[in-house]
Amino acid sequence: MGLGRDTIVRAALALLDDVGLDGLTLRRLADELDVQAPALYWHVKNKAELLHDMAAAIVHDALHDLEAPRRGESWVDWTADCAHRLRDAMRTHRDGARVLSGTYLTHLSGRPLELALRTLCDAGFSARDAARGIGTVFSYVQGFTVEEQSTPQPPVDATRFPLAAHAVTELTHNPDARFEHGLRLLLSGLRLSRFGG
Repeated sequence: MGLGRDTIVRAALALLDDVGLDGLTLRRLADELDVQAPALYWHVKNKAELLHDMAAAIVHDALHDLEAPRRGESWVDWTADCAHRLRDAMRTHRDGARVLSGTYLTHLSGRPLELALRTLCDAGFSARDAARGIGTVFSYVQGFTVEEQSTPQPPVDATRFPLAAHAVTELTHNPDARFEHGLRLLLSGLRLSRFGG
């Protein structure tokens, strides 16, 4: 099999699952592919470019088959489904959300972003507010998933800080329910902002 860009990116994602983002290096990836490091530089200039392509692959895996809302499907439910798909794709890989850190919406550009913006504009948002809304939803998903994939923090002293200890327990319990709760709060706020309300 030739050493193409897609082969490199998929191998990098597999290596990410084994060693995490901090352990991922071009030299290690070259060893994994059984090539000399300079062979990789023909396809990717540096680790930053590799991470850019890995992030694009994760987003592609989440949204490549995205379609416009079905008849009768609300923009809220459609947007929530997109958010769940992105989170699931990030969680497919160790440190997957960190790979997307700092990428903003560059990997959503093209068809997925156009569909998302069109869906919100059709629901009554201005183009500016639709862009801001989609950006905020993406930031929520990415930030939540970074925290979800991070190393657990030590417990809080419940004797000294009972409310904080309860909050930490609550925040580390049932991440799916917490994600859904936060997403619904965000989308409810977005709905209220639609016409300046």
